[in-house]
Amino acid sequence: MIPASFDYVRATSLSHAIALLQDDPDGTKLVAGGHTLIPTLKLRLASPKLLIDIRHVEELKGVEIGETIRIGALTTHAELLASDPLNEVLPIFRQAADIIADPQVRNRGTIGGSLANADPAADWPAVVVALNAELELTGPEGRRHVTAQDFFLDIFTTALNPSEVLTAVHISRPLTGTQFRYRKIRHPASGYAVVGVAVALSLKGNSVAHAGIGITGAASHAFAADSATQFLSGTPLTRENIDEAARLASEQADCMSDHYASSEYRKHLVRTEVARALSSFKA
Repeated sequence: MIPASFDYVRATSLSHAIALLQDDPDGTKLVAGGHTLIPTLKLRLASPKLLIDIRHVEELKGVEIGETIRIGALTTHAELLASDPLNEVLPIFRQAADIIADPQVRNRGTIGGSLANADPAADWPAVVVALNAELELTGPEGRRHVTAQDFFLDIFTTALNPSEVLTAVHISRPLTGTQFRYRKIRHPASGYAVVGVAVALSLKGNSVAHAGIGITGAASHAFAADSATQFLSGTPLTRENIDEAARLASEQADCMSDHYASSEYRKHLVRTEVARALSSFKA
């Protein structure tokens, strides 16, 4: 449980971190909260030559609310939970942050670290997918934006290039009256999602004007349940339509299997949790 030796540098700015990454991107790791990286180092599943500590880079912190909501990558789970201005606009952040791990993890872990790590059972990937967020990536060539749906590629694999830093999450201000739900079935030991479902829904009367559904825990990476949202668009939110949308979401999932939950069980959970989330919305 002793990591291999490595060098350590505390980045003083974003440009400083990117410059250090450029020198040897394959042998360098960024560290902020460190909840995945530190155990990985101790087990020697990773042996970087250099760790770049970005915790004190101020330009990666904070929440800005306008027509677009910008959340800095170093914003902690606890800060997202506590932010009243953010949760007046996007209450799903409080719903999700409140059931992430424990206070110690929430006080240290960051949304950017969670997204960049792309654990298939993490909570924030489902949320940003459901909200159709854009992730801001910054590297030596400048800044670029990637949609959340295109960012997550496979287990622990994203569209982030080795010399880039995930700097912020951008979310368009939702339509007035949009409702949100985040539900998850937790693994009893780790607290990670066996299946997690994030839903953003706008109703016009009893019909669905807009819907976004993000799923985590089920497959190798978070994904948007596009077949379900396309079916729901313009339809009344009836019991029959909810059941069909939940079925479509479960059929879209190429579910993982492990010693705790089979692929069939995860598929079943996707169906039941999507149905329960949709049933909770009120016209």
